[in-house]
Amino acid sequence: MEFEELLQARYSVRAFLEKPVSPEVLDAVLDEARHCASWSNTRGYVLAVATGERLERIRADYLRIWDESLGLRRGQPLAFVKAVWRGKLPSADFKTWREYPPELRARQVANGKRFYKHLGIERGDREAREAQQRDNLKLFGAPVGIFVFVHQKMLPFSAQDAGVMLGTLMLSAANRGLGTLAIGTLATWRSPVDQEFEIPKDYAMITGLALGYPDADAPINAYRAEHPPLTLARPRQ
Repeated sequence: MEFEELLQARYSVRAFLEKPVSPEVLDAVLDEARHCASWSNTRGYVLAVATGERLERIRADYLRIWDESLGLRRGQPLAFVKAVWRGKLPSADFKTWREYPPELRARQVANGKRFYKHLGIERGDREAREAQQRDNLKLFGAPVGIFVFVHQKMLPFSAQDAGVMLGTLMLSAANRGLGTLAIGTLATWRSPVDQEFEIPKDYAMITGLALGYPDADAPINAYRAEHPPLTLARPRQ
């Protein structure tokens, strides 16, 4: 593709075909993703790439944890105490449940309204919203799950590098007809990934990524988030 066409082709995919991604195609995407900028070329990130039965075990474990955390997420009385007593608090390296700063909260709310309106989910329909949110833990049926870890002693630069790498990976995938979706909520719990991979010491999980062939007929994949202009600082007078 032409570069501008490639940028337009990339979007967040939330419905994937059952078609597997061949090892050759996956290896090519991962290889192309290494051609990206990095802070002093340190590349302080590690990727855990799961497919097949390994991914299915991770997916099932995430769904179990999500269902167990329902009361905690709803803010039910004593849910926090029960989670502490049972050892069921989120195993996150970073706080994924937090308030957005006001100027960023406005964008998040606006996007959420547009997204749920596209899906036909009413604001007060909590069950439908939670069902949609639960699909994140399924990685929306993607045949490839990638879990990204960054070196804690190189923050924030390792996180910056991981973002640059993921942007490159997403464009490489789009150029090969693949779709991707970054799923930050997966970082709320890292235990399902730790059970399947040996993660080096000092590396913290920052996000997950679903990858596969998009289902072009799925209505959810017709949604496009707004891409406002970059925010530029105002020059001093």
